[in-house]
Order: sequence, then structure tokens, then C-alpha cells
Amino acid sequence: MSNARTARFSRRGILAAGGALGLGAVLAACGDGDTKSGGSGSSAAAEESGPWSFKDDRGTTVKLDKVPVNIVAFTGAAAALHDYGVQVKGVFGPTKTKDGKADVQAGDMDISKVTILGNAWDQFNVEKYATLSPEVLVSTTFDDAGTLWYVPETSKDKIAKLAPSVAVSVYDRQLTASLERMWELAESLGGDMKAAKVTDAKKRFEEASERLRKAAKANPDIKVMAGSASPELFYVSGTNLSVDLEYYKALGVNFVEPTEKAKEPTGGWFESLSWENVDKHKADVIIMDDRSSAMQPADITEATWKKLPAVKAGQVIGRSAEPILSYDKCVPQIEALAEAIEKAKKVS
Repeated sequence: MSNARTARFSRRGILAAGGALGLGAVLAACGDGDTKSGGSGSSAAAEESGPWSFKDDRGTTVKLDKVPVNIVAFTGAAAALHDYGVQVKGVFGPTKTKDGKADVQAGDMDISKVTILGNAWDQFNVEKYATLSPEVLVSTTFDDAGTLWYVPETSKDKIAKLAPSVAVSVYDRQLTASLERMWELAESLGGDMKAAKVTDAKKRFEEASERLRKAAKANPDIKVMAGSASPELFYVSGTNLSVDLEYYKALGVNFVEPTEKAKEPTGGWFESLSWENVDKHKADVIIMDDRSSAMQPADITEATWKKLPAVKAGQVIGRSAEPILSYDKCVPQIEALAEAIEKAKKVS
């Protein structure tokens, strides 16, 4: 998960999420080597392709006889690969909402065309996973141990025996670094990185980033707070260890930093506040966790929330606390923050 979490997750350490897969003998091979592309993302081209290898962010190199076609991925990673023309067979993680629609973390994927192995925390149908004949599993990792996000600790060993895994890190780095790694992975899997949609998205990302930099420079006194809500608590996220917030901070955004962070195994990610103390930090703009696991601003009924200056001024926007790692999906997030800072009134 990311640095803003629900009460259920706040009681568990980042390292309790999923579990670093013990790859060992289940990998086709391990060793050093650069990322290599072996063919196309299409089944036909992949069947004709030569050997495939990819060195992930754990330093593990996965090697296969051909470019994998039977790919299973964490929902957000699958959504990013989809934007680059790489399709997966199965997903795990928040994919479908209670009303049957695509979860925000599914991006533009047609969720009716993928097998959902688990839709919530600690859900992963290993038996169904096996029927997909997986060739590689892709997920993100939020710690320096390489723990695979949304891979349950209780079944990680069984999962590891069925296919090698690839991890893209979103830990202690800026957004651009993770975006580049997902780009490299998609390219190795046969993604069309020269498609107009892809190259245009990268250009728009650069333009949006420059807009945010200028907005922050022109409005240095505007303080931004990253929050996430649950019925019991309000969480204030720190910029450290969060790929999007670290990047925005580097562009000059003036963030509220928690003074008392949760004691997580991987370091401080957020501060937990009771709703009575939600006004502890002063902010002009609040960016709120948009994941389905978090309470959304429209559903918050606490009087203390409604009295916050930024809330009263209508200066609250959404934030993808777990960004889909494609340039296309990150552009709206950056543009929205830039616009919010450009238009914000100083209310704190």
C-alpha cells in the first residue's frame, strides 16, 4: 500500500502486506543482466520470440524461453501495462467495486476480460491462479525487502512455485523513477512504446510537471496536505517514501509534514488523527486518497472536517495514493494539483 491507509491497515506494518516471495529454485534462472526485449505483446509474436529476461527492482533477473504471454499482475500494475498495449490474463487487488464497475486502480482495463484472483486484501485464489498457467507475476513493492504488494503472506510460497515474479519498486524514490521502470518492463513484454498515444502521454507528463513546478514557485505560501479518511481516523501522509509526493515536493510543492508518524517497520508514512484533532495541521489545499478502501470527502460527515478552512473554501481534490505507473494516468493527477495551487486562496 501507500502512505495513506485505512484504520485496518494502520494497525499492520508495511512488511505485513503480501510477503517477499522466496523465489529460489522456482525462477527459471537468476543472475545479473540488463532488461531485454524479446518480442511483441501479442500472443502470436510472443510465440515466435526468442529468450526473454528482465532484471527487476529487487535485483532479481527472471529468464524465460520466450516473452511471457500468460501474465498475472497486481491490478494497478496491470492497468499500467494495459496503457502500453500489454494485456494480462489475471489480476489481484482492488479491481471491481460493489456495484460491479471498474475500481479506480483498474484504469482503462476491461475488467470483464481478465480473471480476478482476489479483489481485496488477503484475497488470492491460488487454485484459479494455477489454471491460468502463469508465466510471470508482476507487482509493485513498497519496502526495501521487495515484498510483493497484495500477495498474501499465508500463500506466498505456493504462489511463488507456480511462476517467477517481477517487482517494480515504488519505495523511497520519485515517481519518475518508477514510471521509467514500468516503461522498461512494458517494452520488454512487447509494448508499443512508439505508439502516438504513448509518446503523447509522456510529453503531456513533462508539460504537466513543468506547470506544477511553475505553480508551486508562484505560490510558495500555499500549503498542501495529503490525507486519507476512515470512519475512525484521519491520516496525514508525509512526503518521505511516497513516489508521487516525493516528486511533487521536488517540484517545489509546499507540503504539510506529519509531526508524529506511525511506527511502521519501513519508517514513518503517515500520522493518525482522531476526527476531534483533524484540524491539527493547517493547510490551504487538501489532496485526498481516492482508493475504494478510503472514505471519500463527499461521505465524510464529521463536523470538524467540514470546518476545515480548505474544505470550506472548496479546495479539496483527489489523489491516487497508489499511482498507476503509466504517464497517461499520472498526467491528470499532476494537472489537478497544479490547477488547485494556481487557484487556491490562502486560508490557513
